[in-house]
Amino acid sequence: MRRPAVERGSVVLCDRFMDSSRVYQGVTGGLDPAFMDALEKVAINGMVPDMTLIFDIDPAEGLRRATARRGSSDGPDRFEKETLAIHQRRREAFLTIAAAEPERCVVVDASADPDTVEDVVTATVFAALEKMMPAQSRQAAPA
Repeated sequence: MRRPAVERGSVVLCDRFMDSSRVYQGVTGGLDPAFMDALEKVAINGMVPDMTLIFDIDPAEGLRRATARRGSSDGPDRFEKETLAIHQRRREAFLTIAAAEPERCVVVDASADPDTVEDVVTATVFAALEKMMPAQSRQAAPA
């Protein structure tokens, strides 16, 4: 359970959460925005992430990378089979969420090389964790 872990001060990581539902089921899934809002209120019950990393890449490049990673042995998955236009709508929807909630969302340029993306994510996450630590813990933490 996430809530007990958060309440005891643990760090909880999720690889998809409310924004993915907003985009995949709402924006490109055709579910009514009012229904999505009501569903989100019930499903998350006030548990909003402190930080959301949005890995941004041009959809054509993302699909090219997925194809290269998959190789020729397996066919495309159900998302890879969707049109480039749908992927572009999803990208725009995620960027709209990030623009609307800049205190929570961090857009990471995923078109950079993997080491650079890793460095940006590491620096961003550690800076956020540092801010969350009580002042006395920061002073006692080893350098």
